[in-house]
Amino acid sequence: MHFQDDGPLGHGPGRTPFWDLLDPAARQVLRAGGQVTAYAAREDLLRQNDFGDHLLVLGCGCIKVTTVSAVGYQAVLALRGPGDLLGEQGGLDGGPRSATLTALVPVRALLIPAAIFRAAARDHPVITGAVHHVLSTRLRDADRQRTSAGADPLAARLAGLLLDLAASHGRRHASGAVEISLPLSQDDFAGLVLGSRRSVSRVLEQWRAEGWVITARTHVTVGNTDALKRVREGGPTGG
Repeated sequence: MHFQDDGPLGHGPGRTPFWDLLDPAARQVLRAGGQVTAYAAREDLLRQNDFGDHLLVLGCGCIKVTTVSAVGYQAVLALRGPGDLLGEQGGLDGGPRSATLTALVPVRALLIPAAIFRAAARDHPVITGAVHHVLSTRLRDADRQRTSAGADPLAARLAGLLLDLAASHGRRHASGAVEISLPLSQDDFAGLVLGSRRSVSRVLEQWRAEGWVITARTHVTVGNTDALKRVREGGPTGG
């Protein structure tokens, strides 16, 4: 079982996920009222514009949040990891889902009916406080991302993303290179840094020539973290 009733799930540095904000009693009541469900890689947990009356808490793995515009453009909004609350907007207000959630790797999630979640929140105010904290953090993250897109070069944003993913989802090889173990395409990277695929491809090609990264169709291996750290801080991008 990938959910704990008596302790946090843990997450990458810098952000506390929903599950870790709860006390043991709140975790216990949500765990008792929900159902752990497994999803295969590339399977959708929720689909944009569908209706549903449940929320999810991710137990293990990683999911991609995407949305499709009226003209068919797909944008990658975020990645979510263990302990994160998913589907809270449509699940609680009864409206259509605002995004599609897709498993990047096999995941397990705790599926909680909205009625049970609301009742638990009434009895355990820490749940409401955790929801507010999550929504506030995501709003700040979105503001920070938009600000960065206007102020920081794309190379710096991409370097920061790759370093974060290497830290949270990396497998270190004997050579010291770190393979990002998530199947992310260049389109995905472009969405996550608010850039164009062409620009991202050009930067990755340059870094590949420098030996800083190794790219495959859906995987990137970071070969020189120090170089990417320099780029993230505004140093030379290579070449």
